Amino acid sequence: MMPHNELRLLPWSGPDGKPCYLSTDDSSGYMSRLADNIEAVQLGMATDLLERAAGVLADQDAGRDDLRLMLTEVTRALRDVIRMATSRGHRLAVSELQS
Repeated sequence: MMPHNELRLLPWSGPDGKPCYLSTDDSSGYMSRLADNIEAVQLGMATDLLERAAGVLADQDAGRDDLRLMLTEVTRALRDVIRMATSRGHRLAVSELQS
């Protein structure tokens, strides 16, 4: 159960790039489950991207454009993973305070 003054950082941004938050006492509600599912997809995509990035780095023929594209994708995935880790870390800290 999340206290009313605690918000969950969601794994997506608003249209203007600002963070989105969820205020709910129901961790099994629709929006919480949606956020959990999106986090799982983001983690899977980051795992796949890591393998692809290793391949590009190992390719001696990879050009500047290939490297720039890969770095752009890795940056996006890292931003998602950091947002997720921040959200989960905050929720863990809150749950420890409630125990």
